[in-house]
Amino acid sequence: MNRRDFLRSAGVAAAALALPKMGRAGQSTATGAGGWRTFEVTTRVEVLKPSGMTRIWLPEALIVDTPFQKTLANTFSAAGRDTKVVENRPDALGILAAEFPAGVTPVLTLTSRVALRNIAVDLFAPGKSQKINRADLEYFLQPTKLLPTDGIVKATAMEITKGANTDVEKARAIYQWIVDNTFRNPKTRGCGVGDIRFMLESKDLGGKCADLNALYVGLARAAGLPARDVYGIRVAKSELGYKSLGASSEKITKSQHCRAEVYLADYGWVPVDPADVRKVVLEEPPGNRPLDDDMVKSARARLFGSWEMNWMAYNFAHDVTLPGSNGAPVGFLMYPQAETADGRLDCLDANAFRYEITSKELATATS
Repeated sequence: MNRRDFLRSAGVAAAALALPKMGRAGQSTATGAGGWRTFEVTTRVEVLKPSGMTRIWLPEALIVDTPFQKTLANTFSAAGRDTKVVENRPDALGILAAEFPAGVTPVLTLTSRVALRNIAVDLFAPGKSQKINRADLEYFLQPTKLLPTDGIVKATAMEITKGANTDVEKARAIYQWIVDNTFRNPKTRGCGVGDIRFMLESKDLGGKCADLNALYVGLARAAGLPARDVYGIRVAKSELGYKSLGASSEKITKSQHCRAEVYLADYGWVPVDPADVRKVVLEEPPGNRPLDDDMVKSARARLFGSWEMNWMAYNFAHDVTLPGSNGAPVGFLMYPQAETADGRLDCLDANAFRYEITSKELATATS
């Protein structure tokens, strides 16, 4: 993990698809009672072919509160095995780690209960943003292994933001460039890798959310704007009319989705998601919509400054060291991870690995 890790107790669309009314900077839109909807997300993992010591790692729901998410509980069951939770506060990262010695069936279940509400930042009405420690903002300007901020990344960011005078103009210019120049590649495994230097040097700007939104974050950091990926999972269908931007059932095993945030001085953390604009282009029926299509234009306008919260966030972390692992760090922690004496398992092979993630909305909501 990057730094400041510690252990804690283990007990513990747009115009046509009208957005709810936007609030002042950093305020959330309202849906349901008090604007909040409560979901319970359960991940159950079983390693089918254990060998020697088997280890499993799961991302917990965000360990900090945000305007769009309150994590009410992260609870687990591991049949009394050696289990702990490791946290990294800057990245809002909680890792549930369990070890199963030879002869013990490796089964781990994590249940996260969260309250979610839509968020929209009115970028035409500067507000009084929450004060954030400068050191915390500097943290989200740092390069990572897959998100360098020098070389071609820096040069591209400077070219994109040339002529932009404010941080809002810079953030918007990078967003528009991503939408105009990238594409969603349906052949990309999982959510992608997020190797932005390779993307720019190879001029292969295709991928999925962990590629396209990582490119946004890396370019923003290179332009001097604190930015972060937000790794999570879709938990419900879209209520704004987008079939492609929601979960189709309560089984959400393959519904992982990475979003992004950029910090703007007069507004605080602002939600963005250019990758989902490209998802609407490719997947929204009848498919392959042009950029001047009305639904695409609506999504493009909406996803710079707002998120529909039919999605649960895990963390902001890059270059994650899995505690106790014999393998290399992972670029990000959005999928269950496991390893045996034979090595790291393929986290994208849910059937061989055998894990299932389910989501249900609870009848009560937090106020």
